[in-house]
Amino acid sequence: MKPIHPELIVAIERTAKRLKEGAAYQWGHMGACNCGNLAQELTPFTKAEIHRFAMERSGDWNDQILEFCPSSGYPIDLIIERMLSYGLTLDDLGHLERLSSPEVLSNMPQERRNGLSQNKKEDVIFYLETWAKVLRERWEKQQPALNIEEEKKNIISVY
Repeated sequence: MKPIHPELIVAIERTAKRLKEGAAYQWGHMGACNCGNLAQELTPFTKAEIHRFAMERSGDWNDQILEFCPSSGYPIDLIIERMLSYGLTLDDLGHLERLSSPEVLSNMPQERRNGLSQNKKEDVIFYLETWAKVLRERWEKQQPALNIEEEKKNIISVY
């Protein structure tokens, strides 16, 4: 399991918030789809730039992920590489595009999870919010536990 980057959690939450507030969403647009919206948060590129870069090679996000090569020279691979630097995996990106992560889905009510549509904005928002919650809980578990009694002793011994 890769360490969780707090910046990734915040970016996922911001993506969900932007979509709720009316950010462009179009599943067939490489810069405005599920991965494209998150890419806007994790890179300095606009939806139009992401789309243009992706169109330099054929296929949707799933195809781009399968063909990912950090030394290819394709700008979309640089975008993917930047996204991976935040702790994402290629599987995470594939799951985001299809709303299919078993871990995320298992944290949703069954009736909601069974009705998800990968190209429905409201479902993408719900998936992102759930994913951020899962990552935040995992991140909190990865943090070293503070021993309050030990901390009290250290503070008292200073005086």
